[in-house]
Amino acid sequence: IMNSPSSQVLMQNELYLREYQTNAVGTADQKQLIIMLYEGILRFIAAAESYMGSYRTYDKVNNNILRAQDIFTELMLSLNFEQGGEIAKNLFNLYAYCKSQLLEANIRKKPEPLQIVKKIVSELLDAWKQLEVPKTGSAGKKSEEPRGRFQAEG
Repeated sequence: IMNSPSSQVLMQNELYLREYQTNAVGTADQKQLIIMLYEGILRFIAAAESYMGSYRTYDKVNNNILRAQDIFTELMLSLNFEQGGEIAKNLFNLYAYCKSQLLEANIRKKPEPLQIVKKIVSELLDAWKQLEVPKTGSAGKKSEEPRGRFQAEG
């Protein structure tokens, strides 16, 4: 399956993610926040899946999917298109695709679209966990002030 179109897309997206992180000014704190957001998406998807068995718990399916969609919205807003360029655009499109799959799962109350999102987010999470974040004040154009728009306030 490694040569399937979806695995090629995931491998390509991992490269985009690595290049975006290299080009965007980041801190370990930002990296940890993004990891936590991806983990949150996976938890909400797992919860939504667990409630899909009965129409009586469809409200819980809906609530968990909406929370995962909210995290994707935050991730989309946190992208720095100035620093990240094409990679940021590709991540934005990937997040938008994931949101559309979550919408589809919510409307149909079917787990298949959730599986797609879970696979993508798991791949992104693994890539972020493996990234080495440059220390502030390192050589090159790195600034000591993060330029991303991500804010942790709810």
